[in-house]
Amino acid sequence: MMKKLAYYALDTATSRGVQYADVRVVEMKNQIVEPKNLAVSGTSEWDGMSLGVRVLVNGGWGFASPAKLTSAAIAAAVDRAIAMAKISARCRKERIVLAPEAGYDAEWTSRFLKDPFKVSIETKVGILLEAAKIMRKVKGIDLTTGSMCFGKERKLFVSSLGSCIMQTTVTSSCGIDASAFDVDGRYQTRSYPTSFGGQFENAGFEMIEKWDLVGNAERVASEAVELCKAPVCPEMTTTVILESSQLGLQIHESCGHAVELDRVFGEEVNYAGTSFLTPNHLNKLQYGSEIVNLTADATDLNGLGSFGFDDEGVPAQRVEIVKNGLFVGYLTSRETAAKLGLARSGGAMRAETGSDTPLIRMTNVSLLPGDGGTLADMIADTKQGIYLATNRSWSIDDKRLNFQFGTEVAWEIKNGKLRRMLRDPSYYGMTPQFWNSCDSVGSDSVVWGVPTCAKAQPCQSIGTGHGAPPARFRRVKVGVAIPTMKQGCAK
Repeated sequence: MMKKLAYYALDTATSRGVQYADVRVVEMKNQIVEPKNLAVSGTSEWDGMSLGVRVLVNGGWGFASPAKLTSAAIAAAVDRAIAMAKISARCRKERIVLAPEAGYDAEWTSRFLKDPFKVSIETKVGILLEAAKIMRKVKGIDLTTGSMCFGKERKLFVSSLGSCIMQTTVTSSCGIDASAFDVDGRYQTRSYPTSFGGQFENAGFEMIEKWDLVGNAERVASEAVELCKAPVCPEMTTTVILESSQLGLQIHESCGHAVELDRVFGEEVNYAGTSFLTPNHLNKLQYGSEIVNLTADATDLNGLGSFGFDDEGVPAQRVEIVKNGLFVGYLTSRETAAKLGLARSGGAMRAETGSDTPLIRMTNVSLLPGDGGTLADMIADTKQGIYLATNRSWSIDDKRLNFQFGTEVAWEIKNGKLRRMLRDPSYYGMTPQFWNSCDSVGSDSVVWGVPTCAKAQPCQSIGTGHGAPPARFRRVKVGVAIPTMKQGCAK
């Protein structure tokens, strides 16, 4: 069925004499389970199939997707794509050139051990409610929530280069959190494993068992209650250690988005700005200290930004972004790679569904582990500072340069030990200065999943991965993320 649809669209496009054409047919299945307190607040399942055709005509792109998967609707979509490409070509100052790529006949499946769609709803609900039961036994807890999400995507890509690529990706996620009212009348929340709606991986149900929600439930709730009584984070400039998942979001916002080459070339201005990492900085800018090494690696099997081939039929690759602190690479497409003078695309084009046009998206943009040892080793090696954990909020300017992040919790570090807990912490900085202040990178890394990275207009939401060990930064400004007055007291 998928091949029949794909090749009908491709043959229709090539018969019209286009320079290049590709077609994606995407079949998706999703399931969500969400409890609130001791009840299931919602379960949902949905599936669907979509198709998109992209053509290059006279050096201009055109894309269209049919509302129905019938021959007539697909043929009409091809005609719309061609018409759009001709208009685009007339409006362009220069014709689009694509970096060369071969055609591939291949199949790829993400790694998983237990198909989550073969595990009963009762089992999934049982784990989440047991975790909620334990959290709610902790005195002071007002609200508990949790979630499990599962997805299965089958994607067929065919192109006029001769590619026929079938990919199957299975994703799973889980998370819990507990909230209580603090002394100022606001919620304080502790989340596990992260605050991104849980941890997301290209994996099966085995990842649910690995993260052990039930075994961590009491600690999560106890920390939420303790946080409510903690003093606010003082304003100062100090040494900061970022917990692994918080560093993952720091990488996402200040590193990953900044190296999307379409953003650099000004094609993303309307939605989320451009980037300070313009081509004149390539192989010249000291982005970070010499221990900072960042890669974009789509071959990491469990990362949410992993695949066999991108949505242009380019094989997954590991691309160096920062090497020994020096800025050396971008996330690219065939078009932007050619524009920059590269021999080949780095394979970073992806779309949310078959109905969406592909864009340059993050794969697994990661900080490589260093020789800083474990988190405990890093804390023991720090005389004075603050340890910040689990994201709560973020803000970054439209060049990905000035940023502010708030975290759920912080702890003072004194003489190599964690001391009192602090609430409402935040930290601030400018991207190059911040990464150049990094003086220790841990040896233990987790690839965190960000499930809803948003880009483009109309918006596309897609999953990305970020390998992140804990890391230490010197001379960082920290302070209070939100006002500390009681609710209702603002004038």
